[in-house]
Amino acid sequence: MTEVASNQPVVDANSGPGHLLDLGAFVGELTVEDDLPSDDISLEGLEQELQDCKTDDVVATILSKGTKLRDYTKDVENNLRQIELDSIEDYIKESDNLVSLHDQIHDCDTILSQMENILSGFQAEIGSISSDIKILQEKSMDMGLKLKNRKAAESKLAKFVEDIIVPPRMIDIVVDGEVSEEYMRTLEILSKKLKFVHVDAMLKTSKALNDVQPELEKLRQKAVSKVFDFMVQKLNALRKPKTNVQILQQSILLKYKYVIQFLKEHGKDVHVDVRAAYIDTMNKVLSTKIRAYIQALEKLQLDIATSNDLIGVDTRSTSLFLRGREPLKNRSAVFALGERINILKEIDESALIPHIAEASSKRHPYEVLFRSLHKLLMDTAASEYLFCDEFFGEQSMFYEIFAGPFSVIEEHLNTILPNCFDAIGLMLMIRIIYQYRLIMSRKRIPCLDSYLDKVNISLWPRFKMVFDMHLNSLRNANVRTLWEDDVHPHYVMRRYAEFTASLIQLNVDYGDGQLELNLERLRMAVDDLLVKLAKLFQKPKLQTVFLINNCDMTIAVLKEAGPEGSKIQMHFEELLKSNTSIYVEELLMEHFSDLIKFVKIRASEDPSSGSSERPISVSEVEPIIKDFGSRWKAAIELMHNDVITSFSNFLCGMEILRAALTQLLLYYTRLSDCMKRIAGGSSLNKDLVSISSIMYEIRKYSRTF
Repeated sequence: MTEVASNQPVVDANSGPGHLLDLGAFVGELTVEDDLPSDDISLEGLEQELQDCKTDDVVATILSKGTKLRDYTKDVENNLRQIELDSIEDYIKESDNLVSLHDQIHDCDTILSQMENILSGFQAEIGSISSDIKILQEKSMDMGLKLKNRKAAESKLAKFVEDIIVPPRMIDIVVDGEVSEEYMRTLEILSKKLKFVHVDAMLKTSKALNDVQPELEKLRQKAVSKVFDFMVQKLNALRKPKTNVQILQQSILLKYKYVIQFLKEHGKDVHVDVRAAYIDTMNKVLSTKIRAYIQALEKLQLDIATSNDLIGVDTRSTSLFLRGREPLKNRSAVFALGERINILKEIDESALIPHIAEASSKRHPYEVLFRSLHKLLMDTAASEYLFCDEFFGEQSMFYEIFAGPFSVIEEHLNTILPNCFDAIGLMLMIRIIYQYRLIMSRKRIPCLDSYLDKVNISLWPRFKMVFDMHLNSLRNANVRTLWEDDVHPHYVMRRYAEFTASLIQLNVDYGDGQLELNLERLRMAVDDLLVKLAKLFQKPKLQTVFLINNCDMTIAVLKEAGPEGSKIQMHFEELLKSNTSIYVEELLMEHFSDLIKFVKIRASEDPSSGSSERPISVSEVEPIIKDFGSRWKAAIELMHNDVITSFSNFLCGMEILRAALTQLLLYYTRLSDCMKRIAGGSSLNKDLVSISSIMYEIRKYSRTF
C-alpha cells in the first residue's frame, strides 16, 4: 500500500476543506484472486476447525443464508479496507496537533537538559557538605562525651558537698530552735549527714572531713540533749492527774515519733533512758488508774450467792439475818440465769463509768463488773500495743508496761474468786474471756493472749470447785430435813432444773464436753435424792405423784434452755412416762379394782376350751358389771378431782386423766368381749354401759383439756 501511495501526487495537508483526499483513488481497489493452486492449500486440521465452527453464530448465520464463503470474505476485506482508510483520514486531520505536540516535546527536552545541569551542580555541592557534616558529627560526639563526664563528676561533687556541708540555718535550728515539725525535718537532715560521715569510706581521705566532723558531733550532742529534755517534759505530762493518756499519745507524741528513731540511731544511751522512763511512767499511770477503777467498781457489786446457796441445802437452815441483807428477787439469780445472759450480748459495749453508775444507786452482779474491767483493759492494751509499735518500733515493751496493771488485776481476782460461790457468774466470766479472746484475735492484736489464758485457768478450777459443792450438797443432803409433806415440785428440784438449764444455755455454741460430763454427774445425784424424797411418802400413789410433778417441772424448765438440753430432758421424759403409767394403774385400781383384777386374771381365758379348772360364770361377772354401771360416772369425777388437786401443771394433769380414761376404756372393752364368750352372758347386756357413753365422758374431759 505504501508503494502505491508513493506514486501518487502528494496532497497538501493544509489545503482547504474542499480538497479532500480520495483514498479510493490513492490506494486502488483490492482484488482477491479466485483461483489459487491446490498445492498451496493444506487441509490439515480442517475437520477439527469444522467441528469448532458448528457452534459459531456467524458461521451458522452464513450457512443458513446460503452465502458463499468467498463472497463473504470479500465483504469482510472491503469493510476492513474502508475502516483503515477512515483511520488514516483521522490522523491527517490531527496533523496540526501532532506538529504542536512535537514542538512542545522539544521544548521540554531543552528544559530538562538545563535542570540536569543544575542538579549535577547541586550533587557536587552536597557531596562537599556531607564531608563537612561528618567532621562536625565526630566533633559533636567528642564534645558530648566530655560533657557527660563533666556532669557525672559535677553531680558526685555536688552530692558530696551537699552531704558534708553544714548550713548555718541548720545550726541555728538545732541549737536555738524549739522541738517542732521543722525541728523534725532538720533532725532528718542532720541524721543523713551523720550517717554519710560514718558510712562513706572514701570520705575518710577527704580533708573536708577534718573541718566538718567536729561541728557535726557538736550538733549531734546538742540535738540529743534537747530531744531528751523534750521527751522528759512530755512524760511528765503523762503523770499529771486526769490526763487522757491516749489523746496525748495520738495527738502529740506520735507527731514526734522521729525523735525516738533519731535517738536510737545517734544517741543509744539516751534512747535506753527514754525507753525506760516511758515504761516506768506508763506502768505507774496505768496501774494507778486501773486500781482506782477497781475500787470504784467494788462499790457497785451485788453479791449473788454465799457458801450456803447450794442446790441441796435446806433454805430453813440458813440464818434469817444473813438473808435479810438482800432482796428476795436477787436470791432467784443464784440458780436461774434469767437476764444475766444479756451480758454476753453486750460484750462489746462501753465499760461502766463508776460515778454515773453509782449515782443511779444500782448494783450489779460481779460478772458485769468483770466485763467492764476487762473491756477497759482490752481497749487500753490495744491502744498501748499499737502505740508502742508505731512510736518506739517495738512490741515487746508492751509487756513491761503492763506488768503492773496485770499484777493489780490479778491481785483483785485473787481476792474476789476465793469468796465467789456463784457458779453461773463464774461460767459467765469464762464466756466473757472467751469472747474477748475472739475479739482480740479478729483485731490481730495478740498482746493479751497470755493474760487471758491465765485468767481462764484461774476461773475454771473455781467453777469446778463451786460446781462440786452443789454436787456434794445433793449427795450428802439430809433427806429428812429436806422432806416436806407436799407432792408438788420440791424446791431442790426447781433449783436443780434452773441451774442445769442455765449451764446448758451457757454451753450453747461452745460444746464444752467437760461441762456436759459434770451435768450428767449432777443429774445422777439429783435422781438419787428425788427417789429418796419420794420414798418418805407413806402411800405409793403419793410417791408416784411426787415424782411426776418434779419430772414435769424439770422438763418444762429444761425446754426453755433450747435443744441443747435434749439429753437430760429425754431422761426426765422417760422417767415421767414410766411414772405416769404407774400412776394410771394406781388410780384405776383405787376406783375399779375388781374390774381390773378380773380382766388381768380371768378375761384372757376361753370358756369354750375347757382348759380352765373353774370356768367363768355369769354369777362371777354380774357383780362387777353392776358395780361399774352404778358408779362409773361418779368414779370418773372423783378421778378428775384427784388429778386436779394432785398435779401442779394443769395440762400435765389433764393428759394423765385422759390416759387413765383411755386405759379404763380398754379394760372395760376387754370385759365386754369376755361376756360374749360366757354361756348365758347375754342376760347381762341390759346392765352393760355402752362404749359410746364412756367415749362421750372421755371427750367431755378432753374438751376441758
